[in-house]
Amino acid sequence: MVTNNPSTEESDVRGRLDATVHEYHHRGDVARLLESLSQIAASASTADLVAAVEPYREMHEVAGPIYEVIVDREPNNARAIVTLANAYWLTGRGPDVVSDLASRALAADPSNRAAWHLWALSESSPRTRVKRWQQISTRFPDDELAKANLADNAAALAGAENDPVALKLAIASYESLLATASHPKQRAALETALKTLRNWSL
Repeated sequence: MVTNNPSTEESDVRGRLDATVHEYHHRGDVARLLESLSQIAASASTADLVAAVEPYREMHEVAGPIYEVIVDREPNNARAIVTLANAYWLTGRGPDVVSDLASRALAADPSNRAAWHLWALSESSPRTRVKRWQQISTRFPDDELAKANLADNAAALAGAENDPVALKLAIASYESLLATASHPKQRAALETALKTLRNWSL
C-alpha cells in the first residue's frame, strides 16, 4: 500500500503557489492569477492551503481567493473568516460584506478580537461605530488598539456633530491610554491630543 507523504504534498502546494505569485509579479495578469489560484485550491487539502498561503496573508489578491475556498470548506472557522474579511476590507469589497463576515466569525468564536475589530471598523455610521468600539473596550479592557480607535472615533464624532458627550468620552479614552503609555513619542502624541480636545468649546 502506497501512502502519501503529507510534507511532500504541502511542499508541492507551496511550490505551485510560489510559482503562481512569481508569475503574477512578473506579468501582472490578474485573470491568470485567479485561474491558477482556483486550480491550486481545488486540488489541495485545507491544511496544505493554510500552510502554503501563510507567507502571503498580507498579499490580499492572493489570500482572498484562497481563503474563500477555505471558508467555504470550513464555514465555522473563525480565524479563516477573519482573514477573508480582512482581505476583503483592504481590497475595498465594502463594509456590508466585511460586517457580515465579522458577525459570522463572532458567532463561531466570540473571543476572537480581530473579528470584533473588523465588526467595528466596517460600521458606516460614526455614532454606531463609536458605540461598537466602546463595547469592545469594555469587553477587552486591556485592548489598547480598541481604546485608541474609540478615542479617535469619539473625537471625530465630537468635532463633526459638536457632541459634548463624545468629547468627554474621547478625553477619558486618551487619558486612559496616557496612564499606561511608556514610549516618549506615544506620550507626547497623547498629551498633544488631550491638550487640543480640552481646549475645544462645543
